[in-house]
Amino acid sequence: MSKITLKHLVFIILFSFKIPLKAQNPPTEFNLKFNNLAASWDEGMPLGNGILGALVWQKEGKMRLSLDRADLWDLRPMTNLDKPEWTFKWVQEQWKNDTYKKVQDMFDVPYDTSAGSSKMPAGALEFDIKSLGEVASVELLLDKAVCEVVWKNGVRLETFINAKSPIGWFRFKGLKGDILPELVTPTYNLKGEMGAINPVMGADLRRLGYEKGVILKENQSISYMQKGWGGFEYQINVRWLKNKEGEIEGCWSISSKFPNWAKQTPAGQVTKTAMSTGFNQNFKTHQAWWQTFWAQSNIVLPDKILNKQWFLETYKLGAATGNGAPPISLQAVWTADNGKLPPWKGDFHNDLNTQLSYWSSYSSNHLTQAQGFIEWLERNKPEFERYTRQYFQAKGINIPGVSTLKGQPMGGWIQYAFSPTVSPWLAHHYYLQWRYSMDRAFLSQKAYPFLKNVAIFLEEISIKTENGQRQLPLSSSPEIFDNSRKAWFSSMTNYDLALIKWTFEKTAELATELNKTEEAQHWEKINSEWGDFDIDETAGFTFAKGVPYESSHRHFSHLMAFHPLSIVDWSKGEKDQNTIKNTLKTLDKYGSDWFCGYSFSWLGNLRARAFDGEGAAQALRLFADNFCLKNSFHVNGDQSGKGYSKFTYRPFTLEGNFAFAAGVQEMLLQSHTGIIHLFPAIPKDWQNVRFDKLRTEGAFIFSVEMKNGNMSKIDIFAEKGGILRLKNPFNKAKFTCSAPYVLESEIIVIRTKEGQKISIK
Repeated sequence: MSKITLKHLVFIILFSFKIPLKAQNPPTEFNLKFNNLAASWDEGMPLGNGILGALVWQKEGKMRLSLDRADLWDLRPMTNLDKPEWTFKWVQEQWKNDTYKKVQDMFDVPYDTSAGSSKMPAGALEFDIKSLGEVASVELLLDKAVCEVVWKNGVRLETFINAKSPIGWFRFKGLKGDILPELVTPTYNLKGEMGAINPVMGADLRRLGYEKGVILKENQSISYMQKGWGGFEYQINVRWLKNKEGEIEGCWSISSKFPNWAKQTPAGQVTKTAMSTGFNQNFKTHQAWWQTFWAQSNIVLPDKILNKQWFLETYKLGAATGNGAPPISLQAVWTADNGKLPPWKGDFHNDLNTQLSYWSSYSSNHLTQAQGFIEWLERNKPEFERYTRQYFQAKGINIPGVSTLKGQPMGGWIQYAFSPTVSPWLAHHYYLQWRYSMDRAFLSQKAYPFLKNVAIFLEEISIKTENGQRQLPLSSSPEIFDNSRKAWFSSMTNYDLALIKWTFEKTAELATELNKTEEAQHWEKINSEWGDFDIDETAGFTFAKGVPYESSHRHFSHLMAFHPLSIVDWSKGEKDQNTIKNTLKTLDKYGSDWFCGYSFSWLGNLRARAFDGEGAAQALRLFADNFCLKNSFHVNGDQSGKGYSKFTYRPFTLEGNFAFAAGVQEMLLQSHTGIIHLFPAIPKDWQNVRFDKLRTEGAFIFSVEMKNGNMSKIDIFAEKGGILRLKNPFNKAKFTCSAPYVLESEIIVIRTKEGQKISIK
């Protein structure tokens, strides 16, 4: 260590270290609070625990709890995907011969016209509230994950879904009479016209062709049993009683079963057991879980719009994950309750939707919530490998871009539904889980094996051109040119190329980490055989050679190399910086006419990565103010009437919500380059900002506060130890650090030990 750096060393007795700032529950000012119950399902108050969900609203004078369970699926196979033509090779032949309509008719159209596969709703509980008069307030208490409804006559309802078990609860206080639940079944058998098929806004439920379910009423209990396709069944049970205080309290549950699934406890037995412990005891376990959840991280921003929306998105992350649930699908546990199938069948869209839904979980210190995504991918590996062998006729692993609960392909626009680069984008989440946790068992047992299998697949399906470079037989870029023949490219798109180059680079990196030297060298060699990105000197990233970005588009697929993959990054110098600046200027030039809500969320992330705090805040504020309903659900289209987008429809999907939260976190903390940046992209007028327990790559947890524009306090917890590199946030001001450090140019370098706590002032 040089004499120059020694003078910067300051040793402070470790017991003087103050524990990192305690994360607080969401401020009550950020609760959702209204003067009346919502009049539509998609504006209802959302409750959930990953596996069960409910929406609280009012329909025809009755308070309604729309009930949902994550694994309620019609799993009938797509019969068009069992034909000999269903191969990537056959698609290439039709594209080459200009007979591509055959492909569209065989593989695209059935997704729209077939009833299944599809997510499906469960049913609803209704309470006739006419006798209670006017509602005084409806509030979602974020800290407790409870919906509270208060009437002007003093009656109060509390309802929640237990965070740790498949049980929902309700309790009425102050009643002078009885208000009893009624179980309302989905309209599988309603007579009348079905209307036009519209997969975006949802096809009629009756198209599933189910027989009417059975309702059984007993003393203070109602059960509903519905049979679905192929032996699938689900049961809803609601049970209630009047307690000693005259309050009516009850609970509900949903169970499902399908041939070869693990056996579940029937809903009726779940509610019977739960009633023996009661509302209060169940609430204690529920509240304890949410207290732990909220203690994971916290932010305090001067912009109340962004701060509130961040808490709402973080709440939804907790409500939509956990308890062994499948990944966050398009609507998670809030399936449409309008007599229709959910938008886009409520499936797993892996060309953007599932990926964006987990962006926020890593730096927000909610790795457990993201782990459910990995577990689902691991469980369904046999299905993914079967799909890879059948459609691509290749080894390794790829994953359908549109899939069912069990990972089977569903079709749709096949450039994306059967894209050869779906698995690399999903592999990115394995990589992030490793980098943010530094869990070596996860690295060796899951992350590297998955990336290796993806790399094997990409190596096998690639072809070599005359100049010796590798490329895909056909390439695409979601969702450029929709599903037309033109949407396939004979040369590599920047989207596919970014995902492929990232895969080989990171597979080599992980192999090196595991001392698999020969394997690392092989992946590095394959990586060197792919070409360069197509970048215009003045306009930045194109979609592919000869295909510039020259009209507004919702999906920034051409920018994957910049964000989220960081192959092109601001930290790499002037060349990359110019590419990034020119690309963002081009987005501005063509405007947001054809952006969806999630486009603004993604744009917020892009702006933050370019260290543009004002631009990031503006994009995220536009999302929150104009593309969300009053309950914070993202509905794709512009709801403001101000012309921010020509999409003005309202199909609810979740990816924009979670990408928003990730964008806020990118403004506060970045670590993707291996150097940690504090407040890298905040507006200049944000003089007082704080975050508690945000997580970086390398498994470092930071609590940081800025007061009056000056860095006030930095507390760090080194969960796994290792070298910490922090961009000096104090500029030329003096600072003290409770651990030995070296100042290398503008970087504070600290060699940390596992479990070490560090304070910098």
